[in-house]
Amino acid sequence: MSTIPLAPAPVLEMKGAGITFAPNVGLFDITLTVPPGQILGMIGPSGCGKTTTVRMLNGQYRTQTGTVRVLGRDPTTFRSRDRERIGYMPQQFVLYPNLTVAENAHFVGSLYGVPRWKRGPRVKELLDFVDLTDARHRLASKLSGGMQRRLLLASMLLHDPQVIFADEPTAGIDPILRTRFWEQFRHLRDEGRTLLITTQIISEAAYCDVVALMSQGRILHIETPDRLRQIAQGGDALLISVDVADVPRALALLRQLPKVSDARPARGEPGTMMVRVAEADRALPLAVTALQEAQPPIAANTVEEYKISFDEAFTVLVQRAEREAQQ
Repeated sequence: MSTIPLAPAPVLEMKGAGITFAPNVGLFDITLTVPPGQILGMIGPSGCGKTTTVRMLNGQYRTQTGTVRVLGRDPTTFRSRDRERIGYMPQQFVLYPNLTVAENAHFVGSLYGVPRWKRGPRVKELLDFVDLTDARHRLASKLSGGMQRRLLLASMLLHDPQVIFADEPTAGIDPILRTRFWEQFRHLRDEGRTLLITTQIISEAAYCDVVALMSQGRILHIETPDRLRQIAQGGDALLISVDVADVPRALALLRQLPKVSDARPARGEPGTMMVRVAEADRALPLAVTALQEAQPPIAANTVEEYKISFDEAFTVLVQRAEREAQQ
């Protein structure tokens, strides 16, 4: 008799969790579930509750409502062996300013019980990764803000944690190194690690498996990056450009197609049409064929799926939530 495999237990779980610091200030009804081997990105403006959520998950804050579980336990009751499975990179620099880069890394490794013989190669590997090898003998107090962020990241990874909380790890990091950070995060994900990463850099949503969009202490949406964009733009869309003279005929033709819900001229782009569709991958060839088989045929200069940027999607969704809250 065959059995259906059970879904893995969630690594991170919050159900109706909340904490109030002042009227309308805090976290409100936070609910999320993160399985093993997933990157959850928490995205939103400064002060929206990202850091408070991370602090609640690592046990610094106790929820006043609802429940919080990390690796199946209330994080405020973690034992030392539970903490050894967690890596935490806070926003502020919390290492020792009067120790060198290498000394700080070795010290953090010792706190997590990494033996000296193992720490040496691991410290070298991680300092190479964050481009701090040449600065390994420099005092932490003499590092720039971006270099301190890189040292924090290296120190967080020293003990090879199973769960990683990184609070704005790419703040102040140049674009090339930021890309390398995300490559490493995705590599850790592929090895089965679970990561919660906060950021104000909206475009970093593309690197995450799931995105929690936050505003004013609440999660507005938890979706895949592509699904977030779909919600913001009201579904899938195509951009089709033809000769300006053919636009009226093309619009009339496209509006008759079964997967098209709307078609209209794109603003500020003569000859270009915005076509709302149910499924872009299926609607695109139908639209091309319909234009080619028109009498006389309509030449499509360009046909492409339209996706708004994550910055645009974030703005649309936050403004929409604010309007709904005022109604």
